[in-house]
Amino acid sequence: MLSDPAAVTKLFQTRAVVVLGDLYQVLKTRSRTTVFRVLSAIGYHSSYSDRRRYYTLKGIPQFDSRGLWHYRDIGFSQFGSLRATLVHLVDHSPAGYTHEELQTILKLRVHDTLLFLVNTGQLRREQVQDTYVYLSAQRAQRMKQLAEQQKLAPPTPAEPASAAPGELAPAVLIDLLLDVIRHPEHDVKEVCRQLASLGHWITPDLVEGVFRNYGLKKTLRSRSRHSPC
Repeated sequence: MLSDPAAVTKLFQTRAVVVLGDLYQVLKTRSRTTVFRVLSAIGYHSSYSDRRRYYTLKGIPQFDSRGLWHYRDIGFSQFGSLRATLVHLVDHSPAGYTHEELQTILKLRVHDTLLFLVNTGQLRREQVQDTYVYLSAQRAQRMKQLAEQQKLAPPTPAEPASAAPGELAPAVLIDLLLDVIRHPEHDVKEVCRQLASLGHWITPDLVEGVFRNYGLKKTLRSRSRHSPC
């Protein structure tokens, strides 16, 4: 099979990107094992888009500063799969990314993959003002990203001492009230933690304001009144 690498290299001299069927044809085989043995010997990339069905040889892609290369509508990444690429992009972003930003960068729908990464603990999602932002799962990096998000956010009026229910997004208020019903033993900080696990960025002051407005329970003070949980 000494001619196999040469045959594949010759194929890529005429096409920058191929599918598995092209490789079966040039190698005169139907064995995936044979195809990937030859590709591995030469060095290759599979696309992160289109269910990884496209292939190119190392040295062909001209990766940009993010490690991405697009051939027509087909995306390739130095980091391999879509999941690995999303984790790398978010981990190395100064302020995290929104879903829309990542979709624009990668040129495909990434919502379901982002939810998988959040649910498996590989990324975090926080609500910053009215926007969900995807952040690093590493606490130190996430705190830096949140600090940058606060710098980028437009100034908002000072929060009142007692937050009215209407000042929270409906989804946040519903999750907060459900937590109080299901876990009446939770104090302010525990409610904050539960909401954070659901992707809601909320301060102890806002939780206490809802408690007061609904007469739910005696409020408990956190160590830092104005800091998010």
